[in-house]
Amino acid sequence: MNSPLTLVPDSAHTPHTSIESSVAARARERPRSAHLSVAARRAFGGLLPLIDQPTMRDVLVQVRDGRGVLWVDQGRGVEEIEQWQAGPAVVAALARGLIAAGGRHLDELCPMADVRLGDGIRVHAVLPPVGCSGAAVSIRLPALRRVSWTEMVSSGFCDATAEHLLRSAVLRRQNVLITGATGSGKTTLLSALLGLVPGSERIITIEDVAELRIAHPHVVGLEARQANSEGAGEVGVDRLLREALRMRPDRIVLGECRGAETVTLLAAMNTGHDGGAGTLHASALAEVPARLEMLGRLAGLDAQTVARQVTAAIGLVVHVERVEGAHRLAALGSFVRESGNLSIVPFSRGRALRRAG
Repeated sequence: MNSPLTLVPDSAHTPHTSIESSVAARARERPRSAHLSVAARRAFGGLLPLIDQPTMRDVLVQVRDGRGVLWVDQGRGVEEIEQWQAGPAVVAALARGLIAAGGRHLDELCPMADVRLGDGIRVHAVLPPVGCSGAAVSIRLPALRRVSWTEMVSSGFCDATAEHLLRSAVLRRQNVLITGATGSGKTTLLSALLGLVPGSERIITIEDVAELRIAHPHVVGLEARQANSEGAGEVGVDRLLREALRMRPDRIVLGECRGAETVTLLAAMNTGHDGGAGTLHASALAEVPARLEMLGRLAGLDAQTVARQVTAAIGLVVHVERVEGAHRLAALGSFVRESGNLSIVPFSRGRALRRAG
């Protein structure tokens, strides 16, 4: 595979947000590849220089029109590296090699798989016939260091009023739901806010794929496990959530609400487990009630029951977005019931101040 080292913009000449610049400055001595096994480094091959770029978020390789193409995201959206080329067989070999380095198998009978490599690198790969035009590899890279709440605020994430409200919500043990589109900064914000939790409290996190990086002395992270090639050994998020309830948690955190396990989290929040948090994929604050109703239906709940559970459990909704490569607070709100159904009311500045007081 051709080395992409010279085909990606030099980070010294690429504009970054203040958080990204701080990450780049502090992380040069700790490349991501340092945490990889020999097999994983060999599988990445010429992509290793990209993996080690501090501001790199995603590396995407796929077969298109009979040739391999490369896309990257350094925080400004996906950009194609037009000079990079590889044959279809090389892309398929990359897919098989990375999945094998994570201990799983990829072939025509099992054409989809994902693994976690090193210190949290996520690799998802597909082969034909699932990949219509050929093999495709999606590589999601973790941040090289934890971003603190102070750094987020200093970067312009929110104003002083919102900062006070969010900090108070954590310290007062409100249950918080963070929403936003893909890449908007939900996980980054959740990690930063959890860093404000007093050190005497025990945080249990449950994730499909471990991404949270929390600066806190007492965090227990649980990660789901997929079934092996024989269909055995699966440990789902819902089971992990039930196990977390037996682990003496002060706070339970669900990395992403995406299935019926959301109802289990709501039940926990409604039975004395305050101070919890989670994230939910939604493009706008107004979409959040419908998304939660859909997740409730997966667990067999009607819309009215979901509305009662959600309004009783969640005290604050935080919607985030990415603007010109930077994470920004877009809206704050709270859930209410209208005619028995779930609705959301955005905060005005004055109302936010009264709630934070």
